[in-house]
Amino acid sequence: MKAGEFCSRFRTDISDKLRTSSENMEKSLNDSISGTKIGKYFKLQARKTSFTTELRAATATFLTMVYIITVNATILSDSGGTCTVSDCTPPPSNHTTAVAPPDCMLKPNIGYDQCVSKIKKDLIVATSLSSMIGSIAMGAFANLPLALAPGMGPNAYLAYNLVGFHGSGSISYQTAMAIVLVESSVFLAIAVFGLRARLSRFIPRSVRLASAAGIGLFIAFVGLQGNQGVGLIGPDPDTLVTLAACTRKNAITGACIGGNMQSPTFWLGLVGFLITCYGLMKDIKGSMIMGILSVTLISWIRHTSVSIFPDTPLGDTRYQYFKKIVEFHKIESTLGAISFTSFNQSEVWVALFTLLYVDILATTGTLYTMAELGGFTDEKGRFQGEYISYMVDAGSSIVGSTMGVTPIATFIESSAGIREGGRTGLTAIIVGFYFLLSIFFIPLFSSVPPWAIGPSLVIVGAMMMKVIKDIDWNNIKEGVPAFVTILLMPLTYSISNGIIGGIGMYIALSLFDYGVGLFNWLIKMKKMVLKDQNQVSAIVAADRMVEVL
Repeated sequence: MKAGEFCSRFRTDISDKLRTSSENMEKSLNDSISGTKIGKYFKLQARKTSFTTELRAATATFLTMVYIITVNATILSDSGGTCTVSDCTPPPSNHTTAVAPPDCMLKPNIGYDQCVSKIKKDLIVATSLSSMIGSIAMGAFANLPLALAPGMGPNAYLAYNLVGFHGSGSISYQTAMAIVLVESSVFLAIAVFGLRARLSRFIPRSVRLASAAGIGLFIAFVGLQGNQGVGLIGPDPDTLVTLAACTRKNAITGACIGGNMQSPTFWLGLVGFLITCYGLMKDIKGSMIMGILSVTLISWIRHTSVSIFPDTPLGDTRYQYFKKIVEFHKIESTLGAISFTSFNQSEVWVALFTLLYVDILATTGTLYTMAELGGFTDEKGRFQGEYISYMVDAGSSIVGSTMGVTPIATFIESSAGIREGGRTGLTAIIVGFYFLLSIFFIPLFSSVPPWAIGPSLVIVGAMMMKVIKDIDWNNIKEGVPAFVTILLMPLTYSISNGIIGGIGMYIALSLFDYGVGLFNWLIKMKKMVLKDQNQVSAIVAADRMVEVL
């Protein structure tokens, strides 16, 4: 035997022995856990799964949804959180009076930017904590392999519609959190009394489907803008929006004044977008985080045109905090930031209805989709843990609102874990512990730049568009309200406007059918009355003839 063949066979034998040993150890571990109280509680054997399978499934789920920690905190911090004019640094000429102009929140300001940076750290911790609580509760009580986190859509609606960019909206951050708290409490009551399915049927099907697509376009539009994303789209005085990605902007309006399509951060964000798309094309686990991570790592290099730490005092402060890497940050500003003083405004009740509507439909749709994928449903579409899962979702949202985040939702990324074989709540519990570990790396998560987040928002928006194939576009009564819903959400920068417009259009188009139906009913009633009158007249005439005879 040649030396080369001997070495090759030796390596093969060693590899086979190691693999066999590893498989035996894994089988022994799985058998020992399956026989314990934990294994019996989660029904590992009954659902034909094992501990190591659940561990792999949890890892896959976490890798595909870990992006939400940074994305959610970035979106919500764009609202300014609890920061106000009092946090702004006054101009040098006004230091004696310590008064800042009212519009300081909408312009670069060291004091206000530092406050927003602190808010973002709070929200990163709040996102991780609420995701941990929701996921562990879902696994422990409903025994389903579904991970929870603050949902995409409601966060953008709150940040850009209700509170507005840096507090420019009509509702304060504290009032918005009170709305989330009330909405979650109502949703919990609906779940307890089993009214969720009935309420969801009140909304026309075409509008329900279109809402998901409209929210997707809205999120993608946010990801293409400068402050929140890659900066491809910018304001224009003549056409409202235009192609941007410029190197120089007007400090007040944000409009480009030079260097269109020359922004280094935009082109870097585009590379991240392509990396994520390629990973999704090849069904690579964690493709979203790969794109974000690749852009972020390059942006952490100082003294470059794409650095998140520019050579400024604010950049130096951010870099010093970033170098800590590991730190436990205590939630301060957003914890318990709830106020009911503005509940007499009509905007509050519109927002409450919108969030409740989105919560009911999103939760219902996602849970049923995941249950179908995991093979949990019966012939009637029901699945074990359905009743409890809705209460867990609502209860987690109540807890999240007290920490400053938007409603918690079951993530569609849970499908990654289900594809890996996750079948029990053990998957969700392990995901929850992963979120717990992420709390200790706040300096890293708070240093992810907007141009790394923007591409993921665009991709999420693209994924949400697939529902439009289920809309009957050949039926004008279904197609037009759906189109109005999709169109109004990004163009009016309001999710609630899209929902109201779609429902209103559906009602308006239905009036014709109702009118025709009412007219036909009246004609039918008239014929019946005439028929009865004729019958009465005939009877009277017959009676008279009898009397005469």
